[in-house]
Amino acid sequence: MEKRKLFGLLMLSAFFVGLIPADAAHPPGARADTNTFVAPVYQALPLGAVKPQGWLLHQLQIMRNGTSGHLDEVYGKVKNDNGWLGGKGDGWEETPYWLDGAVPLAWLLNDKELKSKVLRYINWTLDHQRPSGYFGPLTKTEREKNIAIGVSNAADGDDWWPKMVMLKVLQQYYTATNDPRVLPFMTRYFHYQLQVLKSCPLGKWTEWATSRGAENVMVAQWLYSINKDKQLLELAALLQSQAFTWSSWLGNRSWVIDAAAQQNDQHWMRRHGVNVGMGLKDPVMNYQRTGDKKYLQDLHTGFTDLMNLHGLPMGIFSADEDLHGNAPTQGTELCAIVEAMFSLEEIIGITGDPLYMEALERMTFNALPTQTTDDYNNKQYFQVANQVNIKRGVFNFSLPFDREMNNVLGMRSGYTCCLANMHQGWTKFASHLWYGAAGNGLAALTYSPNEVTAQVGKNHTPVTIHEETGYPFEDQIRFRMNMREPVAFPLQLRIPAWCDEATILLNGRKLRSEKGGQIITLNRSWNNDDQLVLQLPMQIRTSNWGRNSRTVERGPLVYALKLEEQWEKGHDEVEGDYFSVYPKGEWNYGLPEKIIREPAKYLKVSTVKPVTDTFVWNLAHAPVTITTTGKQLPEWKLVDDVAPQPVTDRNGIYKGKVNDKETSITLVPYGCTKVRIVAFPVVK
Repeated sequence: MEKRKLFGLLMLSAFFVGLIPADAAHPPGARADTNTFVAPVYQALPLGAVKPQGWLLHQLQIMRNGTSGHLDEVYGKVKNDNGWLGGKGDGWEETPYWLDGAVPLAWLLNDKELKSKVLRYINWTLDHQRPSGYFGPLTKTEREKNIAIGVSNAADGDDWWPKMVMLKVLQQYYTATNDPRVLPFMTRYFHYQLQVLKSCPLGKWTEWATSRGAENVMVAQWLYSINKDKQLLELAALLQSQAFTWSSWLGNRSWVIDAAAQQNDQHWMRRHGVNVGMGLKDPVMNYQRTGDKKYLQDLHTGFTDLMNLHGLPMGIFSADEDLHGNAPTQGTELCAIVEAMFSLEEIIGITGDPLYMEALERMTFNALPTQTTDDYNNKQYFQVANQVNIKRGVFNFSLPFDREMNNVLGMRSGYTCCLANMHQGWTKFASHLWYGAAGNGLAALTYSPNEVTAQVGKNHTPVTIHEETGYPFEDQIRFRMNMREPVAFPLQLRIPAWCDEATILLNGRKLRSEKGGQIITLNRSWNNDDQLVLQLPMQIRTSNWGRNSRTVERGPLVYALKLEEQWEKGHDEVEGDYFSVYPKGEWNYGLPEKIIREPAKYLKVSTVKPVTDTFVWNLAHAPVTITTTGKQLPEWKLVDDVAPQPVTDRNGIYKGKVNDKETSITLVPYGCTKVRIVAFPVVK
C-alpha cells in the first residue's frame, strides 16, 4: 500500500475505533507549582543568531562536506527505507541523532542544500502526527492493522526514547524558523504522554528511556516557558518520577563510589557513560521546575565527585562504556563527550555558574577534536588519555572485549551510535557561545571566533558583535560592535578561573582589570565600531591526575607529548575500512620533578604558526608548542596494548629505573594528537 494512503487510513481509524476519548482524564501524577518555575539566568539565543567564523567556521564546513552533511548518503542504516520518512528502515535513535547535529549545522552555515535535506525528515514527522498526539515512524501494529496509535492502544506504540531526540531536533528547528506547526505538535504529543504514561511508563519498552528521561523533561519545560501550559509541568514531574533518579545519585555520593568499585553486569545502565552525560542535566531540570536549590548542590557535589573519581586530564570522565575510574589508560566514548557538552550548555543557561563554563571549554577544546579524523568521516568509539597506539585490540575497556574494533578510527567501527551522534558536539558548542542576559543584554560565556546578532537594550536595537580571536591558542579576544545608532545594554564576559588577572581595553584604553573565575558586566552605552579587547594571560601550570600523574596546562588547553604518527589502513568484513595509528619514536618519558616545582622556568611556550581560517586539529596545524626535557623509563612498556601508569610513592615520584640523561621533548595541544602521553609520571 502507498505510504501516504496508508497513513490517511490510519488517521481516520483513530476516530472510528474510539482511540482518542474526548474526555480522557489525565493521570494524577505529581502536581507542579507553577509559581516555583525558575527562569534561566541566561537565555539561549535562536539557532542562527551566532555565525561561526575563522577556524570554527572551517571546522563546521569540514563537517558539512563530510559525514555530518552526507550521512544519509554514505550510511546504509539511515539511507535505506528510513522509518522517519515513512519507510520500514531505521526508526530508532540514529536518524534523530544525526539530525540533532545536522539541523544546527544547516542553520549555522545557512546552507540551503543541507536545510532542504533535513527538512524532509522534519516535514514528514510534523505532517504525520497521529490525531492522538503520538508521532514517529509507523509501528508494526499500524502497518498490519491500519489502526493509528492512540490512548487506548498506546501499548502498541514504540519506545519513548528516540522521540526524545527528535523533540530536541524540533526545538532547535523552531528557534531557527518559528515554524507555526512545531509548538502545537509538541503540545499534542505531551498531552498524549500525560494520558498514557501510567499504563505505558518510560521503562515499558527499554531502559534507555528510563535512563534518559531528563531529555524529555527538558523539552516539556522549554515549551512551558513559552505557552505556560500547566499540564506540561505535571508531565515533567511524572516523567521524573519514572526516570532514573540522577539528582539523588549525584547528590548522595554513594552512586559514584559504587560506579568506581563495581564493573559487573549489575545496574550497568547507571554507570553507562552516555547516560551519565545526559543525566547531568537532571538536577537543573528539577531545580528549574521546583526552585529547590538543593538540586544545584546535588549537581555540584555529583559533578565534582564524578571528575575526582573518574575524571581524565582532557576534561571528560572515563566511559568505556561504563564509568571506569581515573587511570589514564581508560577510554571515553565519543557519545559521552557530546552529550556531556550539551548538558553543560543547558546547565550554564539555567544556573549561570562559571564552574560549568570552565568544564565545557576544557572538554570541547581537548577531548572532542582528537576523536575524529581531519575530514570528519571516521571516529574512535573510545579514545584513551595516554594513547600510545590506535589499533585493534582488547585494551582495558569495560565493553566490549571480543570485537576489538573500539579503538580504531573508522566510520562504522565500534557501535555506530557515535557515527550518528558526534555531529552535535561542535554545532551546539558554536550555537551556545553567546546567551541572552538580564536587561536585554548579551553574555559571552565561552570563546571562539564568531559573530552574533541580537536585539538588545530598552528598544531592542539590532546589534552585531564580531568576535575575532585565535582562542583557545591565543590569549586575546577582540569584540567589534556594529549598530545603526548608539545603544545602552549590559555586555557580560567570563573571566576564566585559570586566568590570574584579565585586562579589558575599550578603543585602545584600559577600562578595567578583573580576577579570574567570575562573570563581569560592562553596562554602558555602546557606539558603532567600538573595539573591546579582552586579554587573558595564559600561565603554564601542571595538574595532578590518576595514579599521581601530572599534566601540563596552559589556558583552557592541556598539552601532550608530540609523537610523529604512522597511519595504516585496514578493513574489517563487518565494520568496514578503518585506520590504525602508531607512534614514531619513544613515548615512555617522565617529567623531572623540577618542572613540577617551577613550570614557568622549565616549560618554554612557542607560537610556531598562526591560527588561520584553514586550521585543522592535527599535528601539522598545531599553533603552539611547549618544549622541555624528559627522562625515559625503560621499564614503562605496553601491556595488553595500553601503557599502565608507573607506580609512584605518596609524594608522586616514580622509584623504578630512570635514564640519567634528560632528553628534549615537545608538547602540543592534546586536541591535535592521535597518539600521545598526556599524564606523565614524575621522576627525580
